[in-house]
Amino acid sequence: MITLAVCSAKGGVGKTSVVLGLASAALARGTSTLVVDLDPQADATSGLDVTAQRPHDVAAVLASPKRHVAEDAVAPSGWVDDHPGLLDVVSGSADSARRDTPDADEEELKALRRALRKLDDHDLAILDTPPSLNGLTRSAWRAADAVLVVSDASRFSVAAVDRTLREVRSLRSGPAVVGVVVNRFTQRSGEQRFRFEELRGLFGDLVLDPLPDRVSVPQSQGAGVPLHTLKTRTARTLAAQFDSLLDRVLQASRGTSGSF
Repeated sequence: MITLAVCSAKGGVGKTSVVLGLASAALARGTSTLVVDLDPQADATSGLDVTAQRPHDVAAVLASPKRHVAEDAVAPSGWVDDHPGLLDVVSGSADSARRDTPDADEEELKALRRALRKLDDHDLAILDTPPSLNGLTRSAWRAADAVLVVSDASRFSVAAVDRTLREVRSLRSGPAVVGVVVNRFTQRSGEQRFRFEELRGLFGDLVLDPLPDRVSVPQSQGAGVPLHTLKTRTARTLAAQFDSLLDRVLQASRGTSGSF
């Protein structure tokens, strides 16, 4: 199983929207996927239309990463009612915020990795992290083969991206960095164009093609359906970008996890 951590040191960049776009791309190509919602706000759980009641959630899994706890926390996404196992979710929980501290010990940070070893019957795991670099995000890094950094094109983006990359690279045998994706990008904004070029000047080829700000994203989320099922031209164009982003994730990850 290839494991990707999607993270940001800055809130409000649409990180969970990127997670949902990648999940939609994986579903469209039939890649069996597990989304682990580490964000205490649990927006990915809501966006993936999880309605099934399970005995445990992600907070319970982190507290006790045993096989029966992990397996009992997996719920199907409402996107795949007729295809069980194709897209599953470990539901988010407000209780997980207790573990999002800057001083989490090593045993706490390893809990997610231990749990995921017991949930290896998917091709891909996507870890949605909170907008911080504390315990929950660090536990995701330790469990991941690759990291995708989500940013926006704002004045404060450079410092947030720089801090994230430094922290990931400081890990011994850490995950590969897939890249930095600028989300909700508006081409007509001179300020955003300037900030995007600033990011590229500092981080080079790590900065990927930006994801534009499109109404199809809130439309798909509001309807509780994958982006790839929308038929508008802008939705199809954005879906194709998520397809390419997923390709990059899988290519970057295969060097550490092996192909499937």
